[in-house]
Amino acid sequence: MKAVLVRSLDDVAVVEMERPVPGPGEIVVAMKAVGICGSDTTPWYVASKAPVVLGHEPAGLVAETGAAVRAFRAGDRVVVHHHAACGACRFCRAGEDVMCPEWKKTRLHPGGLAEYVRVEAAAVATDTLRLPDALSFEDGTLVEPLACAVKAVRRARVAAGDSVAVIGLGANGILLGLVAKSAGAATLVGCDPDPARRAHARRLGFDAAEEPGRGFSEKVKRASAVGADVVFVLPTAEAAVLSSFEAAGPSGRVVFYSPVEPSKTWRLSPHSLYLRDLSLLFSYSSGARDLREALALIERGAVRAQDLVTNRVPFARAAEAFALARQGGDVLKVVVTF
Repeated sequence: MKAVLVRSLDDVAVVEMERPVPGPGEIVVAMKAVGICGSDTTPWYVASKAPVVLGHEPAGLVAETGAAVRAFRAGDRVVVHHHAACGACRFCRAGEDVMCPEWKKTRLHPGGLAEYVRVEAAAVATDTLRLPDALSFEDGTLVEPLACAVKAVRRARVAAGDSVAVIGLGANGILLGLVAKSAGAATLVGCDPDPARRAHARRLGFDAAEEPGRGFSEKVKRASAVGADVVFVLPTAEAAVLSSFEAAGPSGRVVFYSPVEPSKTWRLSPHSLYLRDLSLLFSYSSGARDLREALALIERGAVRAQDLVTNRVPFARAAEAFALARQGGDVLKVVVTF
């Protein structure tokens, strides 16, 4: 079979690999569509894993089932998660799947950007979902990134009437905004230096989208009187982090959403943060519960691939998908099709 091997962001190639065979409790899925995540185009993150077959936003058809698989059969339309928790440890009991010791041990083989992918038994049991016939495979690729947004919004305790600000208006930032709206956020203000991305945010339901700088924090305060109840931060630059504190209102919750390079540090002045009683939170990936909530949101039409996917690239030209996803501007969400 063919797979996309990433040696670096400048060295992405379709190569031949052995087709996987399902073991007991496992399935093999024929890929139909895979989304390109922001982490897939982050240089330090990719370098930490390369050479690697990336792709953790997959949807496809069950091609083969291993012994003892009863829940799925060949031809089923599915969405699969790249990790699965044990469901029994103290982290799982607390709803913190991603901290489960078993979670990171599981993975897709060789990765979503391959013609065929083996899904481990743990993921088949808890983190493989049927994709309803009414939804497209492109809709299926949004389940994983939307699940991450679902978890972050729940962690931020977004409630009816809250004001929410999102710094960074790529696909993930817009997904956060859409989930916050579905949770009852009354006002939604975004921030991004790219005018095309600001336009995407306004098109998809943001009340306002501003450039970075004082104008953003002032717009947030005009929309919410005292500042945002919740601020989601996607860029990891220090300037973006500091602007999130300016946008947050008293007792606000600031949620850091993206992976941060190990060597990166931020210089914070805690005096004001303390006196305003801010909560600084982090939200990393998602679990089985979040996947199910995400799929339900897509079924309800709260999030639709037709609104978010701007570019579709055939598998044979996967290197172009990575280049497009790094481009920004009018490019919002890139999906590789099979």
